[in-house]
Amino acid sequence: MADQQGPRVVIIGAGFGGLGAARALREQGITDITVLERADDVGGVWRDNTYPGAACDVPSPLYSWSWAQNPHWSRRYGTQPEILEYLRSAARDEGLLHLVRTGQEVTSAAYDEATAAWRVETAAGETYEAEVLVSAVGQLSNPALPKVPGHFEGPAFHSAQWRHDVDLDGKRVAVVGTGASAVQFVPGIVDRVGSMTVFQRSAPYVLPKPDQEYQAHHHRLFERFPAALRAERRAVFWLTERFNGALAGDSPGTRPLMAAIKATWRAHLRARVKDPTLRRRLVPDYPLGCKRVLFSNQWYPALAREHVEVVPEEVTGLEATGVRTADGRLHEADVLIWGTGFAATEFLAPMKVTGRGGRDLHEHWSDGARAHLGITVPGFPNLFCIYGPNTNLGGSSIIAMMEGQAGYVARVVRRLADRGLRTVEPTAVAADAYDREMQSRLATSAWAGCNSWYVDGPRITTNWPGLVAEYQARTAEVDWDELQLA
Repeated sequence: MADQQGPRVVIIGAGFGGLGAARALREQGITDITVLERADDVGGVWRDNTYPGAACDVPSPLYSWSWAQNPHWSRRYGTQPEILEYLRSAARDEGLLHLVRTGQEVTSAAYDEATAAWRVETAAGETYEAEVLVSAVGQLSNPALPKVPGHFEGPAFHSAQWRHDVDLDGKRVAVVGTGASAVQFVPGIVDRVGSMTVFQRSAPYVLPKPDQEYQAHHHRLFERFPAALRAERRAVFWLTERFNGALAGDSPGTRPLMAAIKATWRAHLRARVKDPTLRRRLVPDYPLGCKRVLFSNQWYPALAREHVEVVPEEVTGLEATGVRTADGRLHEADVLIWGTGFAATEFLAPMKVTGRGGRDLHEHWSDGARAHLGITVPGFPNLFCIYGPNTNLGGSSIIAMMEGQAGYVARVVRRLADRGLRTVEPTAVAADAYDREMQSRLATSAWAGCNSWYVDGPRITTNWPGLVAEYQARTAEVDWDELQLA
């Protein structure tokens, strides 16, 4: 170990996951921490996604750190600017910002068996060494762009790389994709554009969003009685856990709850879209929950506008003046916006990560990423993942999952420091058993019913197949028999 305060730790990523891990480590007395951030500021997805209408689909009292409850949210579902400011201010209050080195995009990390340390290199030419490496790059950090032949001559950009310098007023705008980002930015720009064509590969299930502004009396209540804020957090957690259980298929009330959710969706669609032809186009062709369920009060009304067309044809090519679809039609446009999501299953990409014996992590994961508890990988000593494989949720707050992971990592690193140990990794037996459990349980979940960004080949690599409470319990105490320490 580097000193009595514990090993040197490098954390990759300064979003909710990385900063939360840094705090958990400091709570355990680990102080030699460096957080490497590729951008020029902290914030992760909430720094990058600045498109119009960007907001969270989990209520703010739950989508926040348990150790930094905020009585001043302006509304139930926080918007991107407000969430980013919350993250910055909470990290500042905890003294975490001085640990962050910005402009450091990690390109490679290699484990040196002789020194039992990781050598981390960045695109800026910097090199860092640490006994412990924590990846907190997330699942939704690298935009996915489909490989469509041809070239469009107008401005074109992904929603996560929004071009605020492009004037959309009165323009013909083509939007490819109908996922979580599009459901927010399409209503955010529909009143500005001259016309809009939305290319829909598959229709999403969109439920009403029970949003509201918090008034002054709400803020006074939460400030004077913090228990009220905690009670709202517990209530939201309870509701989202019921939804998680239904998606995972392990809840006694799964069928009635899913039936009620589907009835709510159908009523929402009928109330907001009067045109029967458009309404038929907006009916999903897969089981409820198989793909991400979305929440919006503006999506269906936006698509029902006279100057908006929904095209359920595959995009087959780009041309100088527009987008060509499988039916041979050219849809002319001035601006092209990709709302095509993220490369969620490409964990830790594009970094090259090399473990013991020169083992390449991405080759090790060639048939789908996997990690014990979503955190550790055999053959990669002292490497920990925050928001790793099989830790994503169909509902509820991912921050609750990441807090469980951060606490687990901190306890393991504390053990290394206390006992003067050099390395830790999961046993192959424990890791294999855990992976078999994950895939067995996921095979009966709602996510097994179709192709989605949750799936990588035959495996579901992103999602956790149970309740958040179960995951928190499994990470609250370290089962040392599942780990190999040396």
